[in-house]
Amino acid sequence: MRLEPLDEVQIESIVSKAIEDAQDFIDSEVAPQRIKAQRYFDGEVDIGYEEGRSRVVATKCREVVRGMKPSIQRIFLSNEKPVEFVPRGPEDVAMAEQATQFVSYKFQQHNGYRILSDVFQDAMVKKAGIAYVYHREEMETEIHTFTNLTEEAFALLVEDDDVEVIEHEARMTISMDEMGMEVEMPEHDVKIARSIPHGDVCIESIPPEDFFVDRNARSMDSYYIVGHSTEMTVGELLSMGFSLDDLAGLDGSEYSTTQDEAEFERRGYTVDEADDENISGASKKITVTSAYMELDIEGTGQTKLYQFLCAGTSYKLLNFYEADYAPYAIFECDPEPHAFFGTSLVDLVMDDQDAATAMLRGVLDNVALTNNPRMGIVDNQVNVDDVLNNEIGGIIRMKNPQAIVPISVPFVAAQTLQAIQYMDDAIETKTGVSRASMGLDPDALQNTTATAANITKQAGAAQIEVMSRNLAEGGMKRLFKLMLKLFIENTDEEKMMRMNSQFVPIDPRSWNSSMDVMCNVGLGTGKEDEKVAILQQTLQLQMQIWQTYGPGNGLVSMTLIRNTMADIMALAGVRNSDRYLMPMDAQTEQQLLMMKQQQMAGQPKPLDPGQALVQAEQLKAQAKAQSDMVKMEVDAQKAIAQDDRERDKMDQDLLIKAAEILGKYDTAIDVETIKAAQSEPRYPNERPSGAVSGGRF
Repeated sequence: MRLEPLDEVQIESIVSKAIEDAQDFIDSEVAPQRIKAQRYFDGEVDIGYEEGRSRVVATKCREVVRGMKPSIQRIFLSNEKPVEFVPRGPEDVAMAEQATQFVSYKFQQHNGYRILSDVFQDAMVKKAGIAYVYHREEMETEIHTFTNLTEEAFALLVEDDDVEVIEHEARMTISMDEMGMEVEMPEHDVKIARSIPHGDVCIESIPPEDFFVDRNARSMDSYYIVGHSTEMTVGELLSMGFSLDDLAGLDGSEYSTTQDEAEFERRGYTVDEADDENISGASKKITVTSAYMELDIEGTGQTKLYQFLCAGTSYKLLNFYEADYAPYAIFECDPEPHAFFGTSLVDLVMDDQDAATAMLRGVLDNVALTNNPRMGIVDNQVNVDDVLNNEIGGIIRMKNPQAIVPISVPFVAAQTLQAIQYMDDAIETKTGVSRASMGLDPDALQNTTATAANITKQAGAAQIEVMSRNLAEGGMKRLFKLMLKLFIENTDEEKMMRMNSQFVPIDPRSWNSSMDVMCNVGLGTGKEDEKVAILQQTLQLQMQIWQTYGPGNGLVSMTLIRNTMADIMALAGVRNSDRYLMPMDAQTEQQLLMMKQQQMAGQPKPLDPGQALVQAEQLKAQAKAQSDMVKMEVDAQKAIAQDDRERDKMDQDLLIKAAEILGKYDTAIDVETIKAAQSEPRYPNERPSGAVSGGRF
């Protein structure tokens, strides 16, 4: 066996054969199941019906998908950053945060809600949802008109390679020069088109019938060939650099019968293609197939991954390029081990929809026959037209009162309703979608505690959590990693991005494309209260550490405290936390701490705890001494006042006694001498009583 390089004919033969085999696998094995699933989702069943009987369908498949989709959408879109890039080293921390915010912003900019809505529904109905991530270069054209341009200005304007002159008019005008002489000068009026290149990462949800993979594939990391087909016009292919000779002889857009049927079931109507005779050459559509497979084209013994562009139903090879990866993200609700395609929700419920439909039709038929039974009549004794008239209160003409005999039908729908309830319980067990899990079943939740009701609700959400994790670990991770790689590969200059309410320059070219990806989706439903409670406890612990050990505690910073408060507000539904909390990062926090230290530098230093205690005791002793002095002075004043009152009483008693003696014995008493003796000082240095009392008596 010899290794030799492959020529273009050999490459085209290998690639076209691989594409045909993969398309045949999809058309024969996968597409019929998808078509049936779509029909059941649209409210159709394969069981027959009798003419004149009920044709109602129990749309269990649609109810399950529509009941689960809002919960999954809320799980993925309740977080501003559903996926987070994890740094591999200390040097990757800053760039990982920038990459997370930038890629999340671009995902929302490209209508991430609609993309996830499409791929999730395809995964729940058609086994897999496919997201295609690629970089697209476009030329934006701007039209400008200029008048009265000088020769130099005109030459400078049109010399740019991106400028195309659409209209131009030159004329000669006469003007005065600096010397006052008339000079004839040319002037130009021109209309130009300026082409500005613009490139950006694009995300598309591919219809499942346009995607193909070989039958031996197990995942996006293990396949022989993978790709998809789409329709492009001749003009679009010419703009990509292909010539008319490359496109000559290619058939118009043509799908297989299975693909046409799948597209019809998806759209709900047929799409009529216009005749090629009525389409201009540039508008003619051609099927273009993009395929990724590994080949040893150079004959070195080592295969490389290539992207092959083929056109037409014969898969003519237009070009091929080396590729680092296949840009597809596959979303699956219930992946099957060691197989590329898993099981959809509709696959699980299709048989139950048939059974529920049959029982529901039986119930309705039984109700109709019970309420409107068939009649047995005696021939020629009853007017048949009157019997066939179901008008309420209508008259039936008969010759014999016994000519009409109602054929009664027993009402057995009550027993059938129990069987229908059994089918509903079986569907809830399979899918996890129930009224109790959504908090809508009053019978299941009444007369129970809040804890019991919460347990019932969370138990029903277990299946939703598993499906959400499958979607996150499978398609969501790969989708964001593909976006990161494309931004790194196709960015040629720095960009400005708003981070923490500030615009900062970022350079995706410096990011590490091998960073790990971690899903940050809020799995589970109805757990927001628990998360808020945990975050509130965390905030209290952070504040205790901050107050006890200060800013340099090494464990909690203002940035982390601000993040905790922002997460609490986000879980409560307040996304714009910047309106209430100032942005905070490590640099801003360091600046604030330095300003605080400078302010404290001009203030006296705090005392030692021991010295502060001594000073406090001294102040207490001084305060006690002053209090004792004041008390002593008050007591002395009270004593003097008491003595004055007693002296006044003695004077009064003396005068009364003297008057009594004078009246009784007619003897006068020397009152002045006695009063002088009483007024002598009782304390050293005390002034006479007359000076103190102010001559009261």
